[in-house]
Amino acid sequence: MAEQRAQPIGVDRGFWTVTLVLAVLAVASIIFWILFPISKYLPEAIITARQVDTMFRFMAASGSALYVFIAGYLIYFSIAFRAKASDPPDAIGVQIHDNPKLEFWWTLLPAIFVLLLSVISVRIWYEILLEPENGLVIQAIGHQFYFSFRYPNVNGEITDEMHLPLGEPVTLNLTSADVIHGFWVPAMRLKNDTVPGLVTTIRFTPQLAGRYQIICTQFCGVLHSQMHKQVLVIEDRASFDKWYQGWQQRNAHVSNALPAAPGQAISLQGGDAAAGKTLFAQKCTACHKLAPFDQRLVGPGLQGVLHDPAHPNLVNGKPATPENVAGILQNGFTGSLGTMPNASANGLSSQDIANLVAFLNTLKL
Repeated sequence: MAEQRAQPIGVDRGFWTVTLVLAVLAVASIIFWILFPISKYLPEAIITARQVDTMFRFMAASGSALYVFIAGYLIYFSIAFRAKASDPPDAIGVQIHDNPKLEFWWTLLPAIFVLLLSVISVRIWYEILLEPENGLVIQAIGHQFYFSFRYPNVNGEITDEMHLPLGEPVTLNLTSADVIHGFWVPAMRLKNDTVPGLVTTIRFTPQLAGRYQIICTQFCGVLHSQMHKQVLVIEDRASFDKWYQGWQQRNAHVSNALPAAPGQAISLQGGDAAAGKTLFAQKCTACHKLAPFDQRLVGPGLQGVLHDPAHPNLVNGKPATPENVAGILQNGFTGSLGTMPNASANGLSSQDIANLVAFLNTLKL
């Protein structure tokens, strides 16, 4: 017995009118994204930012056009083939099966689109990866809750701003001292995660002088929302050299020795309170105030931590002595207030710990 097939359902003039309107809207959205002045609202701070913008324009234009057709047809068909008041309660909607032409095109067109997207993506990514490796090599280290930066021939870490010379290739090595952070400068269009124990690399060449916000894109703890206060400064070579030499002099006393090893007692002899004060400003102020114990930021206030009769013990329950403070700095501590990273995570040498303890010992209530 021959299979009984329903008569084909054709499309009427309304369908082609809607298709024409949707095509006009799709073309308009494509033109919008081609002409939209991205750099007016988000500067292109590095050379490869324009390539990333090209990729964004392609995806935004194609995605917008596709959305116009999908949403438009959904609205049209939901109206054109809606149930009518005259239809019986058990009426079945139009049944459409086996349309080889339609199936051919909805397979071919997405395949072409994915292939084109792949070609554009690989070309742009290839250009980014081919950025020159020579030039300035810097390390950015994620911390709770700030980034620190290490420059060649500058002792210690810089924790206020990241400076780069205009037009000179940069290799930026990224890692983390505690948890996963995300290093992102929107004006650069590039982002990499900073992962403990892993070094990832971004290469780029600054091309536009200015001050650009640095943002952490991974939730990294209770103060993650505050990791947007540091900036990348791109400036001419003379200005960069002045800043660079200033930090060389400022950190001349900072030790670059390996961090103190856990379990080994640290000698506090020769601790320099002035050096400890500088180090405290660099590494401790994200979590501690120079205020009474109860005025917490993340951890307790450290003003008079070694001379406070109201708080004779530290957060680990041990007496507030210089040796026990050094023990927390060396080995870290986890308690109700959160986690204090150990010396290795904070990049502290034995001399750094001695200097910090000497500084804390000078603080009186």
